Parts: sequence; structure tokens; C-alpha cells
Amino acid sequence: MKKLMCKTTFAVCYVLLLAASSHAATPVPKQIKIIVPFSAGASNDSIARVIAPQLGEKLKTSVIVENRAGAAGVIGSDYVAKAAKDGSVLLLNSSTFVTSAATQPTLPYDAIKSFVPIAMIGQGPLVVAVSSEKPYQSLGELLEAARAHPKTLNYGSAGVGSLAHLASTLLNDAAKVDITHVPYKGSANAAADLAGGRIDFMLANYSSMASLLPTGKVRLVATTAPGKHQAFPQLPPAAQTVPGYDVDIWVGVFAPAGTPEDLVKVLNRSLVEISRSRQLTALLDMDGTVPSDMSSAEFASRVVQDLGRWKALASQHGITAN
Repeated sequence: MKKLMCKTTFAVCYVLLLAASSHAATPVPKQIKIIVPFSAGASNDSIARVIAPQLGEKLKTSVIVENRAGAAGVIGSDYVAKAAKDGSVLLLNSSTFVTSAATQPTLPYDAIKSFVPIAMIGQGPLVVAVSSEKPYQSLGELLEAARAHPKTLNYGSAGVGSLAHLASTLLNDAAKVDITHVPYKGSANAAADLAGGRIDFMLANYSSMASLLPTGKVRLVATTAPGKHQAFPQLPPAAQTVPGYDVDIWVGVFAPAGTPEDLVKVLNRSLVEISRSRQLTALLDMDGTVPSDMSSAEFASRVVQDLGRWKALASQHGITAN
């Protein structure tokens, strides 16, 4: 009889414990908004719109995408930083998140303290593109010409403080050359001038160059990956010419700081699975972006590392975004 009572008591306690733990778990919001801090149709927007229905299906909730563009992603990021800490508002951003923080003297939020990085969706290299009107057949030839004629060659970027600007500045330093920066309002304008021979080279997402390659007006000579990259097996890494040079661009999802840890883990698992879905990998492949399986903590560490890197470079060269 005593054994039966003990077993019954244990069973009741176990049921109560399960009920308590179930009650303690943070519920998934009835609706989740993914904020894209750039215009509709941009690459980040396209990624968010592929993620949204899959995330909704996995979490059995409604997921919508909302664009809040402006100030190099700051307007949308600020909106998320000040949103409810219940997982109902997420931010999908790229490496621009850290380059903006590194080059804008005042922000309405703290890039580290105001957010919890949820998951890195993927990462990939930039490509080094040169104008076909120039004689350079390799990155080595381009840098040799730059050493022989300081401040004569130039490169374009999407603007002061953009990732391409910082990555090109880093290349200048690492290769010990002085190539002049020509900032544009957007990478499309820079790419057009590259095709026209008005600038010598630029670092860019592959998708920014893809439409120009069939015309023969630009050619790719390297990637910014540390070694041969699976998406561009025909291109040598810049590190082959400039040892140690390594730059990539990532896309990731953030939530406001203070979002419950158990919900962060649920979102991380779901997003990591989605990053490997057929629909999303087809889109990521267009830029040579490889899905990531980082935990939230690993992604957070990467954000801190990148911010420190670009902040130091921007400070050293006095780079301040407009």
C-alpha cells in the first residue's frame, strides 16, 4: 500500500512539473513581423519573403514582412530595438548592420546591447570585378599597377561607410597600395560606371555583377573568401595575392534585447532549418551565400567581432557615413 501511495504521489508530482514547465515556456506570438530595413525588392527583402511562410508553418503562426527603409538600415533597426520583447517583431539585416554602427557617429540604439542575434541565415564572399576596358587580368596585376602609379587607380562603392568601401580600404592597407575611393549612391550606379570604364574595379555582391558579365564589359578576377569558394571554383581568393585578406557578407535575424531565451532557441532552430530549404538555398546561391548553422551565441560573437573590426578601421581612416 505504501509503495502504491509513493508511486501515485510521484506520478502526480511529475504531471504537475510538466504542467509548470509547459506554462513557463514563452508562447510563440500570434503574429510575427519580420522588419527589413531596406526597400522592397532588395536582396534582403527577397530572403525575408522566402523565410516568412516557412517560419509561419513551422511555428504555426502568422508571419509577415514589413519594409522600413532609410539611413542605411538604421530606421528599421531602431524600430525593432524599441519593439516588444516577445518575439513578435524581428529584424532581418545583413553585414550593413555592423558597418552602419561602425561608421555612423550617433545611433538611436546600441548595436550590441539593444539586440539579441537569433540566427545567421548565411554568409558568402564579395567578388572583385574589374572593367574590361582596363588591362588587368588578375588581382595581382591590378595591385602591381596601383603600386607603380599611386592614387591613379580608383574603385567604386555603394557609398561612404558601405561594406564595399570598408573592405576595399582594408585591401588597400593589406596590399600597401593607395587606390582612390569613388562613392556612389548605390552599387548599381557604381557597377554602371565600372562597365563604362570610368572606374577600375569594385568589390560587390555577385548578383550586382551578374547582369553585366554576359556583356563582356566587366570581368571577375577574385573573391574575398580566404580560400577557394564552392560557389566560385574558377576564381582565386584574394588571399592568394594578399595573404590574410578575408571579408564576407552575412544575412541574419535579430530580436530586441530581452527576448526570452527559450523563444530565441526555438527561433534559431527553425531559421537554421529554413536556411537549408530548397526555396531559400536557390535564392542564396545567386550570391554564393552558404547557409549557416550557428547558434544564437555564436552569431552574437560574430557580430561583436565584425563590429570591432570595422570600427577600428573606420576610426583609423576617419570614415564617417553621410
